[in-house]
Amino acid sequence: MSLSLCSRIGSSVLTRRRIPFVGAFCVLSLGLSSFSSSSFKPGCAAQSLSFAPLLRSKFSSKASSSSSSSIKMEESSKTVPSIVVYVTVPNREAGKKLANSIVREKLAACVNIVPGVESVYEWEGKVQSDSEELLIIKTRQSLLESLTEHVNANHEYDVPEVIALPITGGSDKYLEWLKNSTRN
Repeated sequence: MSLSLCSRIGSSVLTRRRIPFVGAFCVLSLGLSSFSSSSFKPGCAAQSLSFAPLLRSKFSSKASSSSSSSIKMEESSKTVPSIVVYVTVPNREAGKKLANSIVREKLAACVNIVPGVESVYEWEGKVQSDSEELLIIKTRQSLLESLTEHVNANHEYDVPEVIALPITGGSDKYLEWLKNSTRN
């Protein structure tokens, strides 16, 4: 899906003028390992950009090598497959209450509360716009089901947002701490 969307984005003249967004989208959608010269896909917006060879040379060697300060998730027994989960809340008080209960129950190692999020969505047939706060939750992949149940039971929305993204690597000390700070 991300490749076809990236291809459609790359073919638009108007969109090519939005290089920072398109480049970031391709990096986030395809991952840094996608910038190796053998796996770069024709038609992706980043392929047509003049700095694509620079991205391939800078990121492909870093993505394929493991250093002492960062690791890939599958390469270390000191870490576990981990995720970042997004949950929106209506206000600071609700965010703090939910974040504290998540960490207290060891369903996550850390929860960031990001203020000032404006959400536009359709609900009950009408387009709505609300000020919200975003919880960025770092946890084990194996805890997603328990975390989702906890959010559903303790959230004031009828349908709370719970969206998980994989953590594919990062600081080995942080990822070890994440593992040790959450329940098995």
